[in-house]
Amino acid sequence: MTSMSRALPARAADAVIIEQSRREPERFAAIFDRYYTEIHGYAARRLGAGLADDVAAETFLIAFDKRAGYDVSRADARPWLYGIASNLIARHHRAEVRQYRALAKAGVDNPVEDHADQVAGAVDAGARTPRLAEALAEIADRDRDVLLLVAWAELTSEEAGSALGIPAGTARSRLHRARRRIQAALGRDGS
Repeated sequence: MTSMSRALPARAADAVIIEQSRREPERFAAIFDRYYTEIHGYAARRLGAGLADDVAAETFLIAFDKRAGYDVSRADARPWLYGIASNLIARHHRAEVRQYRALAKAGVDNPVEDHADQVAGAVDAGARTPRLAEALAEIADRDRDVLLLVAWAELTSEEAGSALGIPAGTARSRLHRARRRIQAALGRDGS
């Protein structure tokens, strides 16, 4: 096999890359390059910049270690990676809740740190308001995970369910419940 025939197409499906990485571990770098910034940005919005580096790095370490078990019938690895990241974030959930409570107390917007935050700004802007930050802190962890995977990671509810290892119907229920809590919190004072 020549190096030309082994080269990946410009945008090979994630499943193809992961399957190839089982025999050629260096191929996994394409998955890292493709999604690291996205996973890091999600972790930063959930836990703050201090923990995002660790969570993002550990996400890819775990993914690399578990690539042999990846279901190659799933062309897109995003839900899988977000599932790993969400599990790691769950370990840090107390820090996340403290961050939302601090935002709620501060009553001011956080400065945008980088371009990824600016891109996510439209979805993210509401989370920087004190009332919404307080509401996010009050939502059950499992409901918050689904809501933020849909809002910040732009996964569908089905993909969020897949990422979290729950049925799609459960993900939709949790998303609905979280949205109701957020709407109720924002509607408390007539906003």
